[in-house]
Amino acid sequence: MRRMLFALLAIPMFAGAGVVPAAEPIAFPRTTIDLGTVVTDLEKSVRFYTEGIGFRELKGFDVSADLAAAAGLTDSKPLSIRVLVLGEGPEATKLKLMQVAGTSPRTGDTEFIHSHTGFRYLTIMVDDTGAAVERLEKLGVKPLAKTPMALPESLAPGMHLTCVRDPDGNIVELLGPRK
Repeated sequence: MRRMLFALLAIPMFAGAGVVPAAEPIAFPRTTIDLGTVVTDLEKSVRFYTEGIGFRELKGFDVSADLAAAAGLTDSKPLSIRVLVLGEGPEATKLKLMQVAGTSPRTGDTEFIHSHTGFRYLTIMVDDTGAAVERLEKLGVKPLAKTPMALPESLAPGMHLTCVRDPDGNIVELLGPRK
């Protein structure tokens, strides 16, 4: 019944976009997406996401050079991955941070979200945007432009938006009430 309801609700969303919904609903064992991010300074990034944003660090893992190459992830370089989690349980969001030894990854233009294609920002729901901004300011992180700002009541009643940059310049959007 739940899948049928989703399919019925999704039809209008897809109709205007020229996308045809699947004839049969597709089952996913887990609907949370994990995000892997290559960073230039692993310790600085872990500190930003744990102390500044509020992620918790879990046990990380290593991927051998052979496995990374066979999967098409690296050109025979091993990976050591730090796992950060937002939430509890198996459905919690995971952010996997890695710094690949012996590489100098190119950085993209991160000035605005429209500066280049690809995943451009993270949206993280927080329970108090004021507290989040205070934690980040202790790390030297300042909000972008005119944020924090109240969103229009017609868009999201009582919600505030704050945009910041992580240590690699990626935009992180914090959304929540301001207590």
